[in-house]
Amino acid sequence: MPPAMDSSGVVEFAIDDKRWAASSVYIHSRVDRVGLETGLPSNVTPNKTVATALLTIAGRRGLKGHFALGLLMSAASYKIVLLLSVSVPLGFGENISFPGLFHFAAFWTGLMPKPHLSARGWQVVVTDYSDGPGLDFNLAGVNVVISTVSGVSQLALIDAAFRVGVHRFAPAEFEGRPSLRPAQDALDRGRRGALERLNQYQPRGMQYCVFVCGIFYERFAPGGMIASSIGRGSGISGEGDYVLNTRHMKAHIPHAADGPSATVCITSAQDVGRFVAAAVGMLQWPSELRMCGERMSLSELVRVAEVMRGRPFERADHNLESLDSSLRLAQVSQDMQGQLRIIALIASTEGRYDFTEANLNSMVDFTPTRFRDWLRTAWWGHLTPP
Repeated sequence: MPPAMDSSGVVEFAIDDKRWAASSVYIHSRVDRVGLETGLPSNVTPNKTVATALLTIAGRRGLKGHFALGLLMSAASYKIVLLLSVSVPLGFGENISFPGLFHFAAFWTGLMPKPHLSARGWQVVVTDYSDGPGLDFNLAGVNVVISTVSGVSQLALIDAAFRVGVHRFAPAEFEGRPSLRPAQDALDRGRRGALERLNQYQPRGMQYCVFVCGIFYERFAPGGMIASSIGRGSGISGEGDYVLNTRHMKAHIPHAADGPSATVCITSAQDVGRFVAAAVGMLQWPSELRMCGERMSLSELVRVAEVMRGRPFERADHNLESLDSSLRLAQVSQDMQGQLRIIALIASTEGRYDFTEANLNSMVDFTPTRFRDWLRTAWWGHLTPP
């Protein structure tokens, strides 16, 4: 049964045919689901309760949609506010103004809205990140902000979150570990500045957590990440921009200094949404939570695509020396997109998208999608036989 919020801000919901109520100021999840402490108020029984948090997901369509759907799939109940930038074309016109998760999901997936789901209490708010008072108003009373915006918009969001007393902030990371990035990073997109700002606010009461997931499976989808509205500002979100061109059966494989191809962690955006949904209910956030669908060498990744296509790909192997040479040529010709593609390959050889301890995997009760299964499903109907 969808939760209903009364005028006092208390959400009522039914579990096991019993009614429960919780204030939106508590953030926790079922102990028997994820094995975490809850921080429940004294008059609430943990194993029978799914309490609520007021949570905002800010950004454009792609990742925000996966996070919203991940929260919908979770056992916990959340009061959600979805922030859309005024610069984003609404597409569905008046439908986007309806309250409710599925109206946002309809905007993101192209599905028709389901009015009966609006009773969940999910809201869609169109905001202007340059409007400080407006941001403050939209974030008032929010416990958790999950950001999928970057640059100055994210800095404005962080500042507003701190001003209104948001408890937790998840910055728009969702890639490799920040500690492995160089000080001068062409792929940064304002992330370093966001973490510096969050480090200023953390001692003053606003927790933050970096969610690390490696490379999105969606990089290898038909149309690339951009087809899912992910990575629009990265310059390398198109089909074939990173390592693998499944349609034309070509691959550029970077190799580490000692010879083997680089190893990366990869995760589907949908699973990232489910991981983040599980982490929202933790009593305390560490500074970094890592999740991984699969960890494999890039040669193995290409082999998965070759098996799906039924024939070997045209492979180009690169070492750091050849990548540096290609980067210089791209710089001379002022090929910015070419530079970004090469820098992403160099980052792979440096291990920036690889990690061995996926500490969030052990805290969830689902198995991430295998890359081979995802790839086969993603390309179904998009290819002609070789």
